[in-house]
Amino acid sequence: MQSNKISPSVAIVILNWNGKHFLEQFLPSVLDSQYENFAIYVADNASSDGSVELLKNTFSSVKIIELNKNFGFAEGYNRALKNLKEEYFVLLNSDVKVTPKWIAPVIELMESDKQIAACQPKILSLNNPEYFEYAGACGGWIDKNVYPFCRGRIFDFCEKDEGQYDDAVPIFWASGAALFIRSNAYQECRGMDEYFFAHQEEIDLCWRLQNAGYKIFVQPSSVVYHLGGGSLQQGSTRKVFLNFRNNLIMMYKNLDKKERTPKILKRMALDGVAGGMYLVKGKLSYVIAILKAHGAFYRWLWNHKTDNHSRKRLCDLAGVFDGSIVKTFFIQRQKVFSQIVGNKK
Repeated sequence: MQSNKISPSVAIVILNWNGKHFLEQFLPSVLDSQYENFAIYVADNASSDGSVELLKNTFSSVKIIELNKNFGFAEGYNRALKNLKEEYFVLLNSDVKVTPKWIAPVIELMESDKQIAACQPKILSLNNPEYFEYAGACGGWIDKNVYPFCRGRIFDFCEKDEGQYDDAVPIFWASGAALFIRSNAYQECRGMDEYFFAHQEEIDLCWRLQNAGYKIFVQPSSVVYHLGGGSLQQGSTRKVFLNFRNNLIMMYKNLDKKERTPKILKRMALDGVAGGMYLVKGKLSYVIAILKAHGAFYRWLWNHKTDNHSRKRLCDLAGVFDGSIVKTFFIQRQKVFSQIVGNKK
């Protein structure tokens, strides 16, 4: 006898800024998703390339949320999700091609454990489908110095997908390229930090969710393909600035008070080493971006009001490597996630 239970409602929300060509290319795959209870929204950050007109004329079933300026990733999503009523949100980049049955495996996993607040699919490269993609691969981790990396991707090295990470497991952070999250958990944790604008805001959100007692998972039975580099190109000075600044702010916000100062001071010293390496390579603009990021962190710190959300010790959270990924990757020359994490277990 078949059950008449309706599947949980899902809102797929694509944030768009002048990505008309991405919508034309990738939105059809989203429309072909095989799930009985979903709606597609495009939240448009005041595009000037005809994106809204395309949606109205070509993709009439897609619901449009028009924002009056470019609010970036974090605030853009907060504004877009504010009035949606679905049980689950899916934050999906505009340059992601999904597979037909990508929704159900994630929802089924999250429904099986109400403490799973966020989850990501396996993310493969659109241009090299046999390989994991940079932005999330098969689940995000961090090391003891809060450097992010992934199952299947360490720094710029992406592994070939040979099924080695095909188990659904807890992780530290789920990629913002294809982020499933319970709507009530999103609102409970006040969404994304709008000061971040873009980059690492999903890591900050997942960290806060873990501090609140939730779990973050990856479900590799769901597969999507990501183009990557759709907003800020890899290596842009703006991207360097945001990554260095936001990482320091995230550490201050989420680390236990006893860990906070020593870890931040160590991280800033490591940032100085990175700046020295860039200087040797002649990338003066990167050095300036790091210096500006530290200055922006100090300004944020000056205006910061301490909140009262609880914080756990880093070692008590899932997806934390109790070692230095920088040392392991650059000095020990180990590039494969399973070998690195396995050596520390």
